[in-house]
Amino acid sequence: MSVAPGADGVLVDRYGRVARDLRVSLTDKCNLRCTYCMPAEGLPWLAGPELLTDAEIVRLVRVAVERLGVTEVRFTGGEPLIRPGLVDIVTAVAALEPRPRVSLTTNGIGLDRLAPALRTAGLDRVNVSLDTLDAGRFTRLTRRPRLDAVLAGLAGAAAAGLEPVKINSVLMRGVNEDEAPALLRFALDHGYQLRIIEQMPLDAQHGWTRDTMVTAAEILASLRTGFDLSPDPVERGAAPAETWLVDGGPARVGVIASVTRPFCGDCDRTRLTADGQVRACLFATEESDLRAALRAGADDDELARRWRVAMWGKRAGHGIDDPTFLQPTRPMSAIGG
Repeated sequence: MSVAPGADGVLVDRYGRVARDLRVSLTDKCNLRCTYCMPAEGLPWLAGPELLTDAEIVRLVRVAVERLGVTEVRFTGGEPLIRPGLVDIVTAVAALEPRPRVSLTTNGIGLDRLAPALRTAGLDRVNVSLDTLDAGRFTRLTRRPRLDAVLAGLAGAAAAGLEPVKINSVLMRGVNEDEAPALLRFALDHGYQLRIIEQMPLDAQHGWTRDTMVTAAEILASLRTGFDLSPDPVERGAAPAETWLVDGGPARVGVIASVTRPFCGDCDRTRLTADGQVRACLFATEESDLRAALRAGADDDELARRWRVAMWGKRAGHGIDDPTFLQPTRPMSAIGG
C-alpha cells in the first residue's frame, strides 16, 4: 500500500503505480468513421463551450509536468490534427521545464502538410493508425476513401524527422485478420515500427465481443507465417506493447494485448479528455472534473491536488474478464487513446 495522495507530489495510486505518461484528447471529432469506433453518421459531438481552450489545455499540462512529475505527453483525439490550435499547443508544451517528451496519435490525414510545422514546434514523434493496405478494405473500414492520404502522412512524418514513426493496427476477424504479415513487411520496408493492438471494448455501438476479437496469440501466429520472431531482450517497463525481434533484429514488432495479456500492474498513464475530465484508466467508469475547478478560479496547487486525488482512486485493473465489467459510456473518440 502506498502513501496517501499528495504526500510526495506525484500521481501515485493505492497500489504504488506512478503516472508519468499523460494522454491529452484535443477533440472528440474525427474525419474518419471507423466501424469499430463509431457509427457512419458520427456521434453527438461536444459543444464548443464544453471543450477546453488552448490556454486551458496548456495550463493543465503545465500543472502535470511541473507539479505532478509527468514526463511524457501524448496528444490524441478523436483526430488531433483537426484541432486548429494544435501547433501552438505543441509549441507551448515543448517549452515547459522540465521538457516532456511530446508525441501524437493520429489517423495521418493531413500529416504530410503539418509534419514540418509540428516538428519545428517541438513534436518528437507520431503514432499513425493504419489497419489495412488495401484501398477497398480501407474505405469499408473507415467509410472514407483516404488510404493514399494516410500513406502520404506516414511518409511526411518520416521526412520531417518525427521518428520513430509507429503504425497502430487493429485486426478484426473476417475483416483484415490476414494482413498482419503484409503490414509488418510494409513497416520494415519503410523504416516504420508496427504495433498491432487487440480490439478493445470502446466502440460507440457497444458491439464488441471477445469471441470476434483477434487475440495476441493469433496475431503472433500470423506474423510467424512470414517472419522469425524472438523475444525482445530489452526490458519492457511500463510500455503497453510486448515487443519481438524480427528475423533476429534490430527491427522489432509490438503486440498490445490489452484484453488477453493485460499490463495494468505496470500502467503509468493518466488521461485528460477534451472537456477537461481526468480518467485514471482507459476503461474507467468515473471521471474527475478539472474544467469546472479551473473555470471557477482554482489555483495550480488546487488543480494538482484534485488530480492526485483522482489518480489515488485508480483500480487495480480494467476488469474486462470480470462478469461485472461495464464498458465505458464514452467511446474511444471521446476518451482519447
